[in-house]
Amino acid sequence: MTMRFGMFVPQGWRFDLVGIDPAEQWSVMSSLAAHADAGPWESIWVYDHFHTTPVPSEEATHEAWSLMAAFAASTSRVRLGQMCTCMAYRNPAYLAKVAATIDVISGGRVEMGIGGGWYEHEWRAYGYGFPRAGIRLGMLDEGVQIMAQAWRDGVATFAGEHYQVDGAIVRPLPLQEGGIPLWIAGGGEKVTLRIVAKYGQYANLDGSLEGFSHKSRVLAQHCADVGTDFDAITRSANYNVMIGATEAEVEERLRVHEERLLPHLGPERTADHMAGQRAALATGTPEQVVERLSAVKDAGLSYGIFYFSEAAYDRSSLELFEREVIPALS
Repeated sequence: MTMRFGMFVPQGWRFDLVGIDPAEQWSVMSSLAAHADAGPWESIWVYDHFHTTPVPSEEATHEAWSLMAAFAASTSRVRLGQMCTCMAYRNPAYLAKVAATIDVISGGRVEMGIGGGWYEHEWRAYGYGFPRAGIRLGMLDEGVQIMAQAWRDGVATFAGEHYQVDGAIVRPLPLQEGGIPLWIAGGGEKVTLRIVAKYGQYANLDGSLEGFSHKSRVLAQHCADVGTDFDAITRSANYNVMIGATEAEVEERLRVHEERLLPHLGPERTADHMAGQRAALATGTPEQVVERLSAVKDAGLSYGIFYFSEAAYDRSSLELFEREVIPALS
């Protein structure tokens, strides 16, 4: 099985542009997008968030769909995704129109990553409240139906519990035949994965071998229940990368990363974050990373989306990954 590769462009959400003048941040992001466009990456991705994580701060977090439009106009080949758009942050008919417009600008390169949302602080800060999970997932289900209808027919009419649209005209249509591909993110076993089975072309799952295998089995059962083809759904996962040519180099990169985060997260949260990064499948030498990811690939992973926390400052680990990991897994 061939594996495909996406790359996150740092946008500030994970304190990955700190120390860079806000006036210079777009040039850093656009330069990394151009690098991906000229390289082995199939796609570039951003997060749909308004406040930094795991703690809100005054550090810039650039807005996802504004970046989508900018990347659409400034790149020529890579596909453009969000991991993942929060359904409740924008009316679904409006979002369908935004995405369709950007699809036209890009020449048909948009992916729609979509989920129910989870970051309570920014929900409340922006005045969205924070409804219980069942309501958020109900909004996701209805919103996906509205978008699919809008992209298929150029108009959407829907009377749901959460959303009502009445003859919402969505033109131009996306350039992509059949509409923009839907990546439905999340591993909720009763509701989210059932939504994936009903509407998704892509699933974004837990990236660990055990978690990926389990969620895949649950998704397969939902597909059987609703009568869709499990094998037609591309299963993806996200990975935080900390790679070095030697174990000593990996340790040095981890040290620099920790020092960058410490002033913003404080000792306790930084320690928690670093423990997770040290245990990550994509932390290590190229050989170690390839070995671990190959096991998940054998379990059905065919699309990996990779986050390089240091990319805005130092591209050497990104380039090492491009030279040694991508060819080995492709």
